[in-house]
Amino acid sequence: MKKNILFSYTIAAVGIFIIWQIIATLANVAIIPSPVLVLETLINVFFSDIKIHAFYSLARIVVGLFLAVLIGYPLGLLMGYFKKCDRFFSPLVYLTYPIPKISLLPIVMLIFGVGEFAKILMIFLIIVFQVVIAVRDGIREIPKETFYPLISLGASYKNIFIYALWPSVLPKFLTAIRVAMATAISVLFFTETFGTKYGMGYFIMDAWLRVNYLEMYAGIVALSYIGLFIFGFIDFIENISCRWQKRR
Repeated sequence: MKKNILFSYTIAAVGIFIIWQIIATLANVAIIPSPVLVLETLINVFFSDIKIHAFYSLARIVVGLFLAVLIGYPLGLLMGYFKKCDRFFSPLVYLTYPIPKISLLPIVMLIFGVGEFAKILMIFLIIVFQVVIAVRDGIREIPKETFYPLISLGASYKNIFIYALWPSVLPKFLTAIRVAMATAISVLFFTETFGTKYGMGYFIMDAWLRVNYLEMYAGIVALSYIGLFIFGFIDFIENISCRWQKRR
């Protein structure tokens, strides 16, 4: 299974590489450099420059994700299992969830400044709503009859959570994380162009302003590797925790 996944990723990477090389050759302009030169630049500047920027970006994503799960998962659990909680929190979620989170960036920066907290908060706001809704809807789909035998046997809320709720909502929860993560990385790129000297967004835009297209493309490739690492880690968690859900 792992060999098949690795082979698929390799084929996809080679395909992108070939298409990129063809476009670069046909265009023959500085703004579309050869992927060979870009990879050489990435290797040359990774440990001297890109490494620290990648670390800051990844750290912001991890902290924002952790806080979103820490708050969003219990809230979604309460909303899905207890109707009173759902009636109270649903209007708040529905009124705030449709707001484009990038539009909140000026407000967040005015209130909290342009430091680390503002960047992490933006990631948190993007992910937390996805987590809440996915967990709540996942619990709602569980037939009520599922809980009756557990309750009649004297199961506590802890037992119901471990043996019924957690395994049932975990696949949807991980899917919600995947969907939100792509948007979170995009918004993070935008926030890292303000008030910081570290982050892949800063590195890419700085290279662009210096008209160093090779470093700019190297930063974009490095950012794609960060996304690949995150999605691969989520798949790894799913393979371990959702073994009962076999893929066809």
